Amino acid sequence: MATFVLVPGFWLGAWAWREVTVALRSQGHEVHPMTLTGLAERDHLAGPTVTLDTHTTDIVRLIEVEDLRDVLLVGHSGGGMPVAQAADRVPDRVARVVYVESGPLPDGTAQFDTVPPAEQERLRAAIGDGHLLPPPAWDPAADPTNLAGLDEPTLALLRARATPQPLRTATDPVRRTGNHPVPTALVASTFPLSVVQQMIREEHPFFTGLAAGQLHELPTGHWPMLSEPKALADVLDLIARS
Repeated sequence: MATFVLVPGFWLGAWAWREVTVALRSQGHEVHPMTLTGLAERDHLAGPTVTLDTHTTDIVRLIEVEDLRDVLLVGHSGGGMPVAQAADRVPDRVARVVYVESGPLPDGTAQFDTVPPAEQERLRAAIGDGHLLPPPAWDPAADPTNLAGLDEPTLALLRARATPQPLRTATDPVRRTGNHPVPTALVASTFPLSVVQQMIREEHPFFTGLAAGQLHELPTGHWPMLSEPKALADVLDLIARS
């Protein structure tokens, strides 16, 4: 069976992968859900010195200390950036990078670069002089696409447990050498697969380096580990067996 390392997106910790972890382990896989520095139970470590490189090192050190090999390294949303960098650093230990509602941003691109200018201004106004990016309101009326599939108890859980994101993990650019490319896969939930395929053909920077043959569609909102955990685990299991 496969060895998974599960990296959450912004504002979340390993807790968000709980049901996916249970399902994958029941299928016989070894699973390591992660909480990155400054978030969830590690939010006491948040500070201006927590960077995208800090989160990359978190992932690399877990893989090295646990002596993990042939890893399926899964990055959700903003977790795709440190995952891409980690795979670039230890390509001999990573069998495949799986981007869930994410993509391998090109070298020199930050997460903030993918956000429209008006939204960047709104976020910077909310941050002020601070070093933390506040979580969203988790209001399905305001964000029905991304929050699709989440019931009220899950939304309440997100409101209670989401923690501010260290800002530099969003503003630091991804740095990738590309010297040792690792195979990839994509799980798309809010983008129809036909749109993703078109963007790949057009060489859209959000999907730079994605292989067209390992694309999977799981229609739901932006947080499939919470809205469709069993279905997501089944897709990850399929990728592991392919």
